[in-house]
Amino acid sequence: MLTHFDAAGQAHMVDIAAKAVTRRVAIAGGSIRMQSATLARVRDGSAAKGDVLGIARIAAIQGAKRTADLIPLCHPVALTRVTVDFEIDEAGASVHCRARAECDGRTGVEMEALTAVQVGLLTIYDMLKAVDRGMVMGDVRLLEKHGGKSGSFVADGPASV
Repeated sequence: MLTHFDAAGQAHMVDIAAKAVTRRVAIAGGSIRMQSATLARVRDGSAAKGDVLGIARIAAIQGAKRTADLIPLCHPVALTRVTVDFEIDEAGASVHCRARAECDGRTGVEMEALTAVQVGLLTIYDMLKAVDRGMVMGDVRLLEKHGGKSGSFVADGPASV
């Protein structure tokens, strides 16, 4: 059952008033693949626009905080913590991003974690596009979620991030 539609099939914001407040955690990941020379700029800190991963981390955190402004039927969530980590993958000429969002609330933080990853990857693209317009973002997915009525979810298969 799709909860964002009412009995008449009209989109609406889900009523979460009756849901219990619980600890909620979500972890999402994704990657951006680039030319080896571009990755070297990230690794060496020699990108013209500055500290690529530092700026991308701040952007990802801001993205998580602004999720309800971007996703029309998403509830504003009082986040208690957002962490964003990047891993440079020399062999794959990629940067992997992993975001963790947490709150004590009536609805989950999956969208906040996923938005953080997307905004972090987009920021990396923006900071490096002058030298590599062929970068590819992908593999963005929910890796884990805990809390709430539906309990825990852990993605199947190897996490590439």
